[in-house]
Amino acid sequence: MLEDSPVLRFARANIAGRSAWCPVLPPGKTSLKLYRIAVFLSSLLLSTPIWVLAQEQSGSALRLDTGERIFKAGCVSCHGSDGRGTPKTIAGFEPPDTFPDFTRCDQTTAEPDSSWKAIITHGGPYRGFSQIMPSFSEALTEEQIDKVIHYLRGFCKNPHWPRGELNLPRALVTEKAYPENEVVISNAVNAKGAPGVESHVIHEQRFGVKNQLEVDVPVQFQDQNHIWYGGIGDVTLGLKREIFSSLRTGSIFSLQGSVLLPSGSRTRGFGNGTTTFETFAAFDQLFPTNTFIQFQTGADLPRHTGIAPQSLFWNTAVGQSFGADGGLGRLWSPMVEFLAGRDLQTGAKTNWDVLPQMQVTISRRQHIRGDLGVRVPVNNTAGRPVQVMFYLLWDWGDGKLTEGW
Repeated sequence: MLEDSPVLRFARANIAGRSAWCPVLPPGKTSLKLYRIAVFLSSLLLSTPIWVLAQEQSGSALRLDTGERIFKAGCVSCHGSDGRGTPKTIAGFEPPDTFPDFTRCDQTTAEPDSSWKAIITHGGPYRGFSQIMPSFSEALTEEQIDKVIHYLRGFCKNPHWPRGELNLPRALVTEKAYPENEVVISNAVNAKGAPGVESHVIHEQRFGVKNQLEVDVPVQFQDQNHIWYGGIGDVTLGLKREIFSSLRTGSIFSLQGSVLLPSGSRTRGFGNGTTTFETFAAFDQLFPTNTFIQFQTGADLPRHTGIAPQSLFWNTAVGQSFGADGGLGRLWSPMVEFLAGRDLQTGAKTNWDVLPQMQVTISRRQHIRGDLGVRVPVNNTAGRPVQVMFYLLWDWGDGKLTEGW
């Protein structure tokens, strides 16, 4: 019996995904019945590889035992045999702007397997993409989906691109090692002590395989003797380079060098008053349980130490990610940071802070995220306020602000 065979389940998934958009005959120029027949036949032609593979073995069982067979059976008609996408004249539809070219490592390596699995399992709209990508949840098993994802990864021929799984949730203070395309608006509001607000507008942009440029513009407002003052702080220009990454071990290591320009008013406490060179190392470790640890250690080295002292800092973030819908839906990432800093002066003490927080994905595409936490001084509390910290993050490499909802 073929009523519920793998062949038909797989074909139905393809046809259902295509029948909504396949532009065969405009309904206004023919009868609705004829139009539906034409759409069905066109969709059936696009699904021909499924039936061809079905003839490779006896009975009704479809040989979907490798990622390559699965791809050729259900994906090649749209995505092409080379992963670049079938030409519009053959596919019969206008590909959306988000249509992937699997050979482009810059497009594919930044996405973790869970993103691809969510789209294959539930269809494009599940992650805010086009409805032309159908759901294969009834046609493929979880193991088969994993196999086809592994096959898709092979279209990127450069193994040096760091994988998206190593792009760990961003902490409020601790810098991570992964180079990325993001805009972050981060804020800190004094909840105890002298009133004040500090905001940072941060733009990060990848270039090449391992590099990232960063621009950080701080804006500060403080109540000084019952009068509010505001202004721009010291602007940071930074260059990050990934030195080592391994998906097998879950590790990534990067170095960054930055220049802090004396653009802020030193008299108002908005800047150091001298050019400062900052350097740090960042190491992130992801564990199989989705637990992660991020380390960052570095130094701030002012050009004129008589104006501002040199200092060291070391930060650690520990967290765990939980995904709804079997790990494919909204992502929750509780974290806690342990922050330390010390001026390189005689008699200076090390300041310790603790910062519990929660990051959550906001958009269905997970390219818009928010984080909220409270930074609490642990020692040397005089003059160091408790702060409520939060940010809004936009991973612009995954789409526009208005997309993916």
